[in-house]
Amino acid sequence: MKESSTPAELDRIDLKILRALQENGRLANADLAKLADVSPATCHRRTQRLFEEGYIGGVRAMVAPKAVGRGTLVMVGVVLDRSTPESFAEFEKAAAALPFVLDCHLVAGDFDYFLKIRVSDMVDFNHLHGTRLIGLPGVRQTRTFFVMKEVVDNAPLPF
Repeated sequence: MKESSTPAELDRIDLKILRALQENGRLANADLAKLADVSPATCHRRTQRLFEEGYIGGVRAMVAPKAVGRGTLVMVGVVLDRSTPESFAEFEKAAAALPFVLDCHLVAGDFDYFLKIRVSDMVDFNHLHGTRLIGLPGVRQTRTFFVMKEVVDNAPLPF
């Protein structure tokens, strides 16, 4: 979203479009227009504007992790050995380059970062941990949390 944007800049039609696309990103423009109660041309213009202004960052399929052999979800808390802008930048660059890291968040509290990782099983994670994670720049400590049950994952944003 552009920096000066606020939700107040979105009208009820924009919000209808955003809600509908969060539920089903594959909607045809004509179907989306019906849901938003506008003409297809208006819907197309508004949707394009929502993309251009950064309200919609992209559209992609939600692949079922278990179906592609990545059914184990692991959260990893990371503590760095230094708290400097340089060490953070170096870690972030290295973590972003790892294809198995789905999310990387700088956090406040006992950890510096939380990583969200999908693997096939504990053996797979153990291999990644020993060969890739502990070798990330500046890592002093990691703590691993294996997710036992995914209650809510990637829920639509409320607005």
